Amino acid sequence: MNNPYLPEIATIVGVHDEATGERPIKTFRVELAGGRDFNHRPGQCAIIGIIGIGESMISIASSRSRGNYLEFSIMKLGRVTSALHECEAGDRITIRGPYGNGFPLEAWKGKNIITIGGGIGHAPLRPLVQHIRDHRGDFGRLDVVCGARTSNDLCYKDELFGLKGADDVTVHLSIDMPESTWTSFVGFVPAHLMEIKPSSKDTIAVTCGPAVMIKYVIQNLLMLGFPEHGIYTTLENRMKCGIGKCGRCNVGNLYVCKDGPVFSYATLKSLPEF
Repeated sequence: MNNPYLPEIATIVGVHDEATGERPIKTFRVELAGGRDFNHRPGQCAIIGIIGIGESMISIASSRSRGNYLEFSIMKLGRVTSALHECEAGDRITIRGPYGNGFPLEAWKGKNIITIGGGIGHAPLRPLVQHIRDHRGDFGRLDVVCGARTSNDLCYKDELFGLKGADDVTVHLSIDMPESTWTSFVGFVPAHLMEIKPSSKDTIAVTCGPAVMIKYVIQNLLMLGFPEHGIYTTLENRMKCGIGKCGRCNVGNLYVCKDGPVFSYATLKSLPEF
């Protein structure tokens, strides 16, 4: 059995600037040594780090259906993420995982899917969108709702605008405050959701973003008739060890790293900290 505490070496093969300014975000594409398959599922996480600096749990932002690589979209916030933002293609990092349960894709076959992301919260939803588009016959309608504070903060901006012309997905973008060149919705994501008014019939809603956004998105989904078992979110706060040993990420009787990070609202609503 592999030791879960021993990291593997991975090489950064590409770096893309997603957002600049006060809240910079970069997407890193990495490959494991020897081209090994990480064998991850949409919704899972990994612990990545730099020797001598530290490690951080990060959502995996790419689907295996796109190739034998991993992508991580990282906002510059603390010591580890700041060090990662200094890395370039060719640099080596460490990686452990994958961790968590992932999205129950088999149970969702035949369903319509709507993803609702805020800011960098679209990162764990992105592999779900990619998987559905790459297995289009397994799912119904696909809607992608994504918002940010400003157009500069919109993660995967070029990719999302490019999807607006695709015939297999409907994209709904928003920013919080008006901008002279912005022609899509202006306002918070929960308000945008109520304007879109997605049908709850045979539909799974998946949301991720700031805690206050998730709260009101779920509230609005319930108002729109979505059942509690048809609403999912991902919780990724405070994860450390990845295997439910350190206790840092426990919520009630569950561990986010082991039992999550994907939870249905039916499960979450009874937990004390949600």
